[in-house]
Amino acid sequence: MSRLLAATLTVVLAAALAVGAALGVVALLEATPDQPNNPLITYEQAGQGS
Repeated sequence: MSRLLAATLTVVLAAALAVGAALGVVALLEATPDQPNNPLITYEQAGQGS
């Protein structure tokens, strides 16, 4: 019975650790500021005649 209890506690601890890590990653991603979406290359609009 003690092995079953140990296995159950291990599974519960692993699940709690996984949830905590996921929440930590989400918190880190939300803490970083959004980067500006500026294009490196811009093209001027050419006239419509050919």
